[in-house]
Amino acid sequence: MRGKILFVVGLGVGYILGARAGREKYNQIKRTVERFWNDPRVQKGVDDVQGFVKDKAPEVADFVSDNAKKVAQQVSSARKSGTRSSSTTPSTSTTPTSTPGPATSGS
Repeated sequence: MRGKILFVVGLGVGYILGARAGREKYNQIKRTVERFWNDPRVQKGVDDVQGFVKDKAPEVADFVSDNAKKVAQQVSSARKSGTRSSSTTPSTSTTPTSTPGPATSGS
């Protein structure tokens, strides 16, 4: 449902920005969008989403904060020891890491 709404909104915005139909067409689209936005079913959906976000925001903030602290500790300990942590160490390969320089002529 959210994808459909975003598509319709994007379509409307694109038309407004790209159209040369004039002020009357703009006002017609604006009235249609206002009727849609003020529809009780749309507003119920908006209220539901706002409630969901309010409920989940503390959990998301705690999750982000905890992981940011973990990353900061890993970076700090890696800097102190002068090595990278195992999660950031690149895999080793058998191919050389430097590229040969330009060929020189023997003349």
